[in-house]
Amino acid sequence: MPDLLDRTAALVAIASESHQEASLADHVQRTLAALEHLDVERVDDNVVARTHLGRSQRLVVAGHLDTVPANGNATPRIEGDVLWGLGSADMKGGLAIMLELAAAIPAPAVDVTWVFYAAEEVAAEHNGLRHLFERRPDLVAGDAALLGEPTAATLEVGCQGTMRVRVTLHGERAHSARPWMGRNALHRAGRVLTALDAHEPRRPVIDGCEFRESLQAVFVEGGVAGNVVPDRAVVTINHRFAPDRSIEQARAQVDAVLAPHLEDDDEVELVDVADAAPPGLTHPLLAALRERNDLEVRAKLGWTDVSRFAAAGIPAANFGPGESAHAHTRDERVDRASLDAVYAALADLLTGGV
Repeated sequence: MPDLLDRTAALVAIASESHQEASLADHVQRTLAALEHLDVERVDDNVVARTHLGRSQRLVVAGHLDTVPANGNATPRIEGDVLWGLGSADMKGGLAIMLELAAAIPAPAVDVTWVFYAAEEVAAEHNGLRHLFERRPDLVAGDAALLGEPTAATLEVGCQGTMRVRVTLHGERAHSARPWMGRNALHRAGRVLTALDAHEPRRPVIDGCEFRESLQAVFVEGGVAGNVVPDRAVVTINHRFAPDRSIEQARAQVDAVLAPHLEDDDEVELVDVADAAPPGLTHPLLAALRERNDLEVRAKLGWTDVSRFAAAGIPAANFGPGESAHAHTRDERVDRASLDAVYAALADLLTGGV
């Protein structure tokens, strides 16, 4: 077993905040280009390395290079069997495992595509994996995929979809001393908030995994002055929906909750949306990973790039070291046991196949 804690620390030491991944992409490209069994291509700051062994199955293993901005944790620090530092869990531990396996197993039982991509932590328009699917889909094609997001060495399957909806409610301005001459838009927004608070979210079970939907107000805007009845209020809503629902069905759910509180001149705008992904556990490669390593399986409640693979017809799951709860925090960290467990399970899959 390689010293994955040390390997991860070396990657943490290479700064790679979103839009500044070039140095880490250079390092990854150099490392992989030195391996004669891999065909390496770079598209912007996305690096893809592939075997071409003529196997019957191709597994795509992907991880993002970027991190959120530093928060006093840019310098890696190892204490015992724990590495502290920016990106250690999300997801340079996963990247270290990918680099080690790419070198350690030159003739895997399945063909492998290693994808290291940029700009996952920022707006979707910048996402490197999205760009590869749009511009070079041949580089990310495969039969199944694994994304190295932090899952504490458990298998988090599929992902929930996400949409943001902005609701603009109208009223009529008046002096706050004579409110009966106007109509308070913020009070109307209060009724929308009450409806959201009373909404009972679904908890569907799909392929044995329970997903938990949510419908939450995330922004409220309004107000004119301290003595004015406001004539406009805006409520922004985030809806997380399970993979048994399409985007259209999820939007219909939001509209049904809002409908009793809307009037003809109110506005409902879909700000952004990303589809959900089904668990995909029936695929032989994902099933083998689960069964041979006796992995705990749970639904991915957040949205991840497994959705992009699913949209391309590639079953995908999240599997990586570190706790997702530690990601994006000042105290971000990853432990040796988690790194070793993910490495061992992936090594077994690559050497044993299905």
